[in-house]
Amino acid sequence: MNRAMGLALALGLLASGSAGAADTIKIGLMAPMTGSWASEGQEMKRNIDLLAEQANAKGGLDGKKIEVIIEDDGGDPRTASLAAQRLTTKGVVAVIGTYGSAVTEATQNIYDEAGITQVANGSTAVRLTEKGLKHFFRTCPRDDEQGKVGAAAIQKMGAKRIALLHDSSAYAKGLADEINAILKANKQNVVFFDALTPKEQDYSAILTKLKAATPDVVFFTGYYPEAGLLLKQKKQMGWNVPFMGGDAINNPDLVKIAGKDAAAGFQFLSPPVPKDLDTPEAKAYLASYKKKYGEEPGSIYGVLAGDGFTAVTKAIAATKSTDADKIRDYLVNKLKDFPGLTGKLAFNAKGDRVGELYRVYKVDKNGEFVLQPK
Repeated sequence: MNRAMGLALALGLLASGSAGAADTIKIGLMAPMTGSWASEGQEMKRNIDLLAEQANAKGGLDGKKIEVIIEDDGGDPRTASLAAQRLTTKGVVAVIGTYGSAVTEATQNIYDEAGITQVANGSTAVRLTEKGLKHFFRTCPRDDEQGKVGAAAIQKMGAKRIALLHDSSAYAKGLADEINAILKANKQNVVFFDALTPKEQDYSAILTKLKAATPDVVFFTGYYPEAGLLLKQKKQMGWNVPFMGGDAINNPDLVKIAGKDAAAGFQFLSPPVPKDLDTPEAKAYLASYKKKYGEEPGSIYGVLAGDGFTAVTKAIAATKSTDADKIRDYLVNKLKDFPGLTGKLAFNAKGDRVGELYRVYKVDKNGEFVLQPK
């Protein structure tokens, strides 16, 4: 083969590859596929894969197939920053994710500056939508809304002495601050406010400090791996004070880590868990999920990632464009009461989901999460 023929062939292959890339619409998924939140990441992937499969079976978007590009953020801000940078080079028009607030915060500016729509699914820290970023949205509620529901749940219990425990993360510290401010404004007695170190295996020291403060209830605002160990070790030390938690504790692994006996009676705040989603759209989706995977979703955050996917694909279909400014305009100004998987979807100008989602759940003796009456 001479040089001219080789060059022509190379150019032909390059053109073919470019044309092939243009025949798909790439949507990124940034999720903790590894690390302590890996079960959440796996749930996110399952939901997005199913929704992309369903959309492609109906012809995709504007005649183009949807291609999901996954990057693992490992539940770590530094890893997430690198994952975000990689996604910006892969031709994605939007990114779904991620789960943790501090992890999302490490990526926001990267996507916004690249003109890529980002829809987080579990990142509830208030400040994420107070920065004026044009292309950031989230399908989960904010910590200030969760704080109100948490303070009300504590007040409903009639607790006089309240302990607040966090893990110093953006999410957990923010939620603890929100609840603390409301309780103090109501002149309630917060007898303990401190942090544990996440990813440790022995929390006997912090539990001993907590017990010495003699609280009537302990509200832990961190994540489910630590909550499970706290419940397990609290039972081992024979301390029966009730524990409550925030929405990052809503994961079936909580019961696996703590054990059913130790988890029983624990209460937490959350958007409705998958089994309690009762709209026709949700029921149809849950049935399709069970058909594909043999079980219903274990975590609401995977379904909230699905809400982000449906909102973005609806915007692309309606505008016939992948331009981030047009997607933003549609999501903020035209998407009203859209039937999402977790209820009606709409966003305000900050990128926050409109409407109240938080409810209170209690773990029963069988390890099931039971919705409590309002």
